[in-house]
Amino acid sequence: MQRNAATDDDRLLNGVEAHRRNELNRLLHEAGEGDQAAFAALYQRTSAKLFGVCVRMLRDRGEAEEVLQDVYVTVWRQAASFDPGLASAVTWLATIARNRAIDRLRRRREEPLDASMEEELADEHPSPAAMAERSQEKRRLERCLDALPAQQGTLVREAFFTGATYAELAVRLSVPLGTMKSWIRRSLIQLKTCLDQ
Repeated sequence: MQRNAATDDDRLLNGVEAHRRNELNRLLHEAGEGDQAAFAALYQRTSAKLFGVCVRMLRDRGEAEEVLQDVYVTVWRQAASFDPGLASAVTWLATIARNRAIDRLRRRREEPLDASMEEELADEHPSPAAMAERSQEKRRLERCLDALPAQQGTLVREAFFTGATYAELAVRLSVPLGTMKSWIRRSLIQLKTCLDQ
């Protein structure tokens, strides 16, 4: 009996994923035909995941936001070339995001440094003090995440470190989207309180 329930759950999740994949493919196709509402819906459903890709690669939220904007300009211009027979919409979008982030990383290396920046970056390795401070901040964050109830800590990690969207997390846990947003908002408030101590 237990095995059948797990199989039913797997089928349900696979069905949800297939529906989501088809919906994103449809939105991307319609955006390629100039449908602004479809493009807006596509952005709403995929931007958090693509932002996560950019942040992980660039390690700078400001740059990641700029790159994400470039990604969606590219998507708007090239959506008509999307072929669902070659890749899913998410794969196609993530590839564009990765390529734009790589372009940004290459440009970083090519930018000439002014004298003050050269001095600041003379030693490309962080000082022991800077490394210790980063390590301490990371330990503090991990400690505060671990202090959250297990499910809350997992949700925050999924949403902010792996790029899962609130909608994906809501489907995964079979709860309404509004409930998921409330859970994560409360978790972030608790996390901030812990970090401020």
